[in-house]
Amino acid sequence: MLPTPVFAAVLVPLVLWRVVSRVRRLTTRQRSKTWRHRTTLVFFPLLLAVLAVVGLRTNPIALAGLAAGLPVGAVLGRIAIGKTRFDQVGTEFFFTPHAPIGFAVALLFMARMAWRGYEFLVLGSFAHREFVTSPLTLVIFGVLAGYYISYALGLLAWRKRTAPPVPSTPAMPQP
Repeated sequence: MLPTPVFAAVLVPLVLWRVVSRVRRLTTRQRSKTWRHRTTLVFFPLLLAVLAVVGLRTNPIALAGLAAGLPVGAVLGRIAIGKTRFDQVGTEFFFTPHAPIGFAVALLFMARMAWRGYEFLVLGSFAHREFVTSPLTLVIFGVLAGYYISYALGLLAWRKRTAPPVPSTPAMPQP
């Protein structure tokens, strides 16, 4: 295993880059890409399933935390999609997320990960294996996952409502 200072020197810039990238995406106009929304709808449920299995085997209370966070995140995602600005330019679709809700959800998760990183790196808690089975961590991850799943569903529903109708091919005449 890498020594703690080397590990931190590698990890901290990577995490800061992702935080800046996430904040930028939460506050600016983005091109809507259906593959990205669908990927969210595959990735987060898979990650939830893995965390649920691990949580069930090691700490069933953590599973309750995950279940408690999901509906909260779903409601926040639904509110955020209602406040999102949608644009269509020609055949391209764009949206500007409602920054305060998305930023709050992302900041909550990043703050929890920063605290967990502090516990592991500074306090020397490498012996603790409950990184992904802590009830508080899973409540916060449930909020994050519920938010992104709900938001992706809202974006796909908007795309479906505003997509131009697909022209039907004329039927071949029968001989």
